[in-house]
Amino acid sequence: MDWRVTLTTFGIIFLAELGDKTQIAAMTMAAQKKRPWEVFLGASLALVAVSAIGVVIGSALGHYLPVDWIKRVAGAAFIVIGVLVLIGKF
Repeated sequence: MDWRVTLTTFGIIFLAELGDKTQIAAMTMAAQKKRPWEVFLGASLALVAVSAIGVVIGSALGHYLPVDWIKRVAGAAFIVIGVLVLIGKF
């Protein structure tokens, strides 16, 4: 196991998720339901499932497409989503 890859992935995902709408939703649910452990478990399982989907798709794409293309498409998707958010369509 390459711990450098693991720690880099953790750091990137941790910083990207910190303060995002997922964290705000989890905070709201925990405050509203007064069941923090159940919210933590549900949120953790959801993040694991979404991460697993991303890893499986990314791994499969990595076998068929150059990494540069994947990065460009991902970057373009982020830009499109950002523009849609700014104009209120997303």
